[in-house]
Amino acid sequence: MNSVEIERKFLLTALPDDLQQHPHKAISQGYISTDSDNEVRIRCKGNDYYLTIKKGNGLRRTEVEINLAEQQFMDLWGLTANQRIEKTRYDYQHRDALIEIDVFRNSLAPLMLAEVEFSSIEESRHFKIPAFFGRELTEERGYKNASLAINGIPEDYAGKKL
Repeated sequence: MNSVEIERKFLLTALPDDLQQHPHKAISQGYISTDSDNEVRIRCKGNDYYLTIKKGNGLRRTEVEINLAEQQFMDLWGLTANQRIEKTRYDYQHRDALIEIDVFRNSLAPLMLAEVEFSSIEESRHFKIPAFFGRELTEERGYKNASLAINGIPEDYAGKKL
């Protein structure tokens, strides 16, 4: 599916108390190719597999997502060595917005991020930010999943493990 993604991203310093009650799935994703404005990734989310191409940066990006068979995913997985992330994604309903909360594992722990997708830029501007959100990261390239997979947690992250 080819679409325009309008999304804001935020750092979390704490998680909502009732998070475990919300639907969640483990995600493994790896990056086949990245540059400053484009990325090609594969993702396993539960028992679903995807190839995704994203073009652009910041609030508004073009995204093309194609379903893969498990074997196709496995055939491509080797191309993503040293460019992978593991996380649990929670679908957290807050007022009228679906917030995707990512809790990262392994070398990216204890990083926690929230993403909110919108149908328009206008809608994104009127979003009421929940109290558990930290600083906005939408325009910060170091917190893009592709950058996290390749470079790890940015130096400015206060919760970074030493």
